[in-house]
Amino acid sequence: MERKIIHIDMDCFYAAVEMRDNPKLRGIPLAIGGPPNSRSVLCTSNYIARKFGVRSAMPSSVAIRKCPHLTIIPPNFKKYKEASAVIHTIFSRFTDKIEPLSLDEAFLDVTHSEHFNGSATLIAKEIQKLIYSQTKLTASAGVAPNKFLAKIASDWKKPSGLFVITPNEVDSFVKPLDVRKIPGIGKVSASKLYDYGLTTCEKVRAWDIEKLENIFGKMGKSLFYKSRGIDHREVVANSDRKSISVEHTFSKDIADISYCLDYISGLRNELIERVKRYQQKHGTDKKIAKAFVKLKFQDFQTVTVEKKKEDEFYIDLWQDFNFNVELSEHIEELAKIAYQRGQRPVRLIGIGIRLEQGVIGPKQLKLI
Repeated sequence: MERKIIHIDMDCFYAAVEMRDNPKLRGIPLAIGGPPNSRSVLCTSNYIARKFGVRSAMPSSVAIRKCPHLTIIPPNFKKYKEASAVIHTIFSRFTDKIEPLSLDEAFLDVTHSEHFNGSATLIAKEIQKLIYSQTKLTASAGVAPNKFLAKIASDWKKPSGLFVITPNEVDSFVKPLDVRKIPGIGKVSASKLYDYGLTTCEKVRAWDIEKLENIFGKMGKSLFYKSRGIDHREVVANSDRKSISVEHTFSKDIADISYCLDYISGLRNELIERVKRYQQKHGTDKKIAKAFVKLKFQDFQTVTVEKKKEDEFYIDLWQDFNFNVELSEHIEELAKIAYQRGQRPVRLIGIGIRLEQGVIGPKQLKLI
């Protein structure tokens, strides 16, 4: 059976919530993020600001240069989570197969939904209508036979749009599609594809999978299938968290490893709190795979170093997560390795743990 997938993407969500709650912010270029005299980046911007080239993840200082009359306000995640909860409650009226990607974005599998006689298009319209009536916020929707195409479709008629790709239309839609429209293809990847003349999905199809993998690695296999509109991924209601981490961007570059280690001691309490919250919500059935440290240097090069210790160390740590002497020394060791690989001033430092599948059972006794 062909799947019926809906991708819902709220329109400039954080900015839309702020404009809804404060009429003075409507009709002006608005962004959500930190002040321009810091190293903060933007969470999002409204459509007026986007006309000036202001985008999410852009440094606030750059955004102000592009749009001098831009208003930047700090995020209020409490409000955004409250609005998101209402939106996800609406989703649950139509299906229990919901895969949240963020507060403002989700996949819904309505293949077996009986609402509107199983019409995914009518379900998507109703969801848009209910979201607006209950939150006064607009959403864009994409309907397609798979997640890859549904995500592209939701962006096709933004804002507040609905775009449908039926199974019979997949081939004609995908062939002329610019490779830059493929989710996960960034500027660097797109530039490399263009260098080889692979500007559209139809041109990618001219290459066999072996050639694509030889030149583009893992991305080559994904390109082979996506250029044909193929995506077998299911909508996963409870996606597994892969890591828990915290990070900090310095107001001024840190040029000495000793200062980095000092900041780690401050970050570790925040990591402890995040792990405890995760355990309260999801339990302690998962295993810790390894710890890691991330450093971003002044030239934006990022180095991540991770290392696994013996299972017993992680079992004890997971059951009562805290920064004991051994873990502190382990994290510091990783930080020193990361710094040696860059040996330049550091602008960001992060620490965390990787999680893996598997239930922690009783500890095996050591043989002596």
